[in-house]
Amino acid sequence: MPYHIGSRQSRQTHMCDVCVHYQDLSKEGTILRKNSECVRHFRLQTLHVFIDAVGPARRDVEQTTSPYICRCIEGSSVLLVEVGTSSFNKLKNIFRVGDQVARAIVYFVSMIYLFLGVSIVADRFMAAIEVITSKEKEIVVKRSDGTSTTVNVRVWNETVSNLTLMALGSSAPEILLSVIEICLKNNFMAGELGPSTIVGSAAFNLFVIIAICVYCIPNGESRTIKHLRVFLLTATWSIFAYLWLYFILVVISPGVIQIWEAILTLAFFPITVLTAYIADKKLFPYRFLTKRYRSGKHKPVMISSEGDGHEMQGGKMNNVDEIVFKGLDGSESDMKEIKEFEQHRKDYMDIIRELRKKHPNADMKQLEEMAELEAINRGPKSRAFYRIQATRKLTGGGNVIKKAKIERRASVEDVKVEIADDNITRVFFDPGHYTVMENVGSFALTVTRAGGDLNKTLYVDFKTEDGTANAGSDYEHSEGTIVFYPLETHKQCEVTIIDDELFEEDEHFYVRLSNLRLGDSQGMFESGQNTNEAKLGTPHVATVMILDDDHPGIFHFEEKEMSVPEAIGEMEVKVTRSSGARGMVKIPYHTIDASAKCGKDFELVEHEIVFENNETEKLINIKIFDDEEYEKNEEFYLVLDEPCLLRKGSDSETEEGEEDKYIEKKRKRKGNTEPLPNEENEELMEMGKPRLGDTTKINIHIIESYEFKNVVDKLLKKANVSLVVGTSSWREQFTDAITVSAGDEEDEESEEKLPSCMDYVMHFLTLFWKVMFAFIPPTDYFGGWACFTVSIIMVGVLTAVIGDLASGFGCTIGLKDSVTAISFVALGTSVPDTFASKVAAINDQYADSSIGNVTGSNAVNVFLGIGIAWTIAAIYHAANGGIFEVPPGDLALSVTVFCVEAALVVIVMLVRRRYGGELGGPPKTKIATTVFFVMLWVIYLVLSSMRSYCYIDF
Repeated sequence: MPYHIGSRQSRQTHMCDVCVHYQDLSKEGTILRKNSECVRHFRLQTLHVFIDAVGPARRDVEQTTSPYICRCIEGSSVLLVEVGTSSFNKLKNIFRVGDQVARAIVYFVSMIYLFLGVSIVADRFMAAIEVITSKEKEIVVKRSDGTSTTVNVRVWNETVSNLTLMALGSSAPEILLSVIEICLKNNFMAGELGPSTIVGSAAFNLFVIIAICVYCIPNGESRTIKHLRVFLLTATWSIFAYLWLYFILVVISPGVIQIWEAILTLAFFPITVLTAYIADKKLFPYRFLTKRYRSGKHKPVMISSEGDGHEMQGGKMNNVDEIVFKGLDGSESDMKEIKEFEQHRKDYMDIIRELRKKHPNADMKQLEEMAELEAINRGPKSRAFYRIQATRKLTGGGNVIKKAKIERRASVEDVKVEIADDNITRVFFDPGHYTVMENVGSFALTVTRAGGDLNKTLYVDFKTEDGTANAGSDYEHSEGTIVFYPLETHKQCEVTIIDDELFEEDEHFYVRLSNLRLGDSQGMFESGQNTNEAKLGTPHVATVMILDDDHPGIFHFEEKEMSVPEAIGEMEVKVTRSSGARGMVKIPYHTIDASAKCGKDFELVEHEIVFENNETEKLINIKIFDDEEYEKNEEFYLVLDEPCLLRKGSDSETEEGEEDKYIEKKRKRKGNTEPLPNEENEELMEMGKPRLGDTTKINIHIIESYEFKNVVDKLLKKANVSLVVGTSSWREQFTDAITVSAGDEEDEESEEKLPSCMDYVMHFLTLFWKVMFAFIPPTDYFGGWACFTVSIIMVGVLTAVIGDLASGFGCTIGLKDSVTAISFVALGTSVPDTFASKVAAINDQYADSSIGNVTGSNAVNVFLGIGIAWTIAAIYHAANGGIFEVPPGDLALSVTVFCVEAALVVIVMLVRRRYGGELGGPPKTKIATTVFFVMLWVIYLVLSSMRSYCYIDF
């Protein structure tokens, strides 16, 4: 550009238009300072303007301003021009509209590109936070018999991590923008860009992001907040944070921020975290509001929980809690951590059962791999995960789960902190979960010794315990003593599974280690000694899951549709029997006419098929008629009817009452003499019947012979099963940076997609940023803190540049910094959070990850972003004998409008919770809620902008 207008200060940062200056100078005899814009002096209808002009533009300026004062400053190309209002319009005409449009486009595109860069470096930042907050430690819980057990628990509390590192990671650009603006750009003077960005980002997050989360839930589904106490507390702090800004700016000390006000604003951050932690842990005053029961030292007492424990006859709790927790003596906090640890066992067993029904032909290794991936998909995910997932999909980085390296398994062991003492010998099962078929016979469980002195002899007892499987009918009871001789680290104990021909649910039992003793190298030991040198590790209770193989079967077609040429004569349709093959089963079937008609285009040979015992496949034959007429595509449907269980060797259906006898016979073999209640009896009968699978209707297309094509088998690519957001080496980071991947959603039913055109476009647009930020240390270095530190420095550098570009863009198109901040800057910094919240709302069972963190993040933004900057500035001015002035004008109205509308949002969410859930619900309701929230955001923008341009006096 040949010229621009502005002060010497603004000339170094951005280009301003003359007309913007003139609009701002509405009062005579007033010296105005506006953020990084120039100091303007307007007195007696005279305007002093700095002009940087060279070449022909310089001559145009001199001719336009003559005979007014026009002199060069410091021998440079800068001119100081003193003009009257009559010649002001002549001067501004020098700067053509085309130049303004070109500058605005350059500023806007540059801001968008920098926003992408911030999103990518925030991806690395959030990956480091995920690694840091996923660290674990071992805690020791004493048992009533004097022995101890250890469990792994997270070092970071989920609520604390969400309000500290997670909030800092997702809002780092806004927080750093506020700090950098005051401390580095404005010489410790108050600015509008940083605070307005924080308030504008809070408005966008609360109104627009929650509106999107409400709307994106599929019809018929809803999501509710699980930790309501934490949500209400953080929502209260969020509204209080902005009310506090209003009080200190307008009420307490108008226009001045005192040191105590700034320090107290910053101090509210740890207070917010502490109160949220108290609400999450139900500490004081919650412990006095509810009555708790826990295990006693002398006998087991049932511990209440949020789980679904069902009390059996005689008061016996036949569930995992009773088996694993009986005899434990620990605090309520310890018991909660143990129950969380053991909950993974039950979740894993449920997943195995579901996957076995869905993939009946998969072997045990495949089931375990699928279960691992499914457990990752179902498990709770942090805010960092969804932020990383959204950013990588946006920039062509692909799906986090599918793209993770296969050697980086998604387990807590990847980021586990080993606090265990190497001088103590730990004995535990490895692995702690076994899944076997009922016909496996005998199998071995592995017991491992780790740490301590391996030259000593170690004794540990093992014993089987009933779960849903019973000794004598499902497995053979086993107990004994395992001896680890010197230098032995692995031993095995054997258990035998009883195979029968009776259908029963998949069951499980336990094998427990106990009575650990330590001897010398000759095997001599004295009871009660050296108890501090050895202990039972985690897991010391192994879970054995028995998969039943006696079900009559699930019957289904292999495909949902198929095509056959008209001249085929007779076609065959395969029916598959899975999840068991016991007994003789009859399956009727029928056809449904569509464009193809029965008797004219096709004819059934028979109307039923019979599966013999252990038979897994049958063919249905259908005659296809070739009528020599042109038929591009005719179709009909083949449908399976309900299967019937037949007696072996008989063609008659099972008579009424035979299934009841069948079930009672099975129960007697298991040692249960009492008859089942009618409801349980009927439920077990239904489970033991043959049933239809998912694909019971097949669409058959009859086409011309010349159109028939060979069916191409789909190549199934094995997807990576590890959820790894971190990196272990620079090589891995650079490989990821230059690789483009599909940004599709996780869908285990479909094949992996190839990158789309948009994936390639976004990849090459962001390639520079990806390669640059690949130099950041991997997350595995120094526990993630190296990546954390370097990433936040990178975010700060980019944020400083964004601040300058935003001011220049607003000045070029005639927007003030406060308006630019609450609109363009707030929107740009919140785009990754928007995608992250949408994905979390759809995939999570609860709404906490999508909207629960919005309120807490908004409060943290004020206390950290504004608190740090104002504290530094207030101390600086006090040290130099001055005061820190903060004009309350625009910010006061924005804060007031935001607080009122935020209270409305919280009220609406609580009302929606009472009638089904905070997110989703009936289409009409969720659309109305979405429109209402978006309108609140629009009203906020309009009112704040009108105040900035003095249309509203507040």
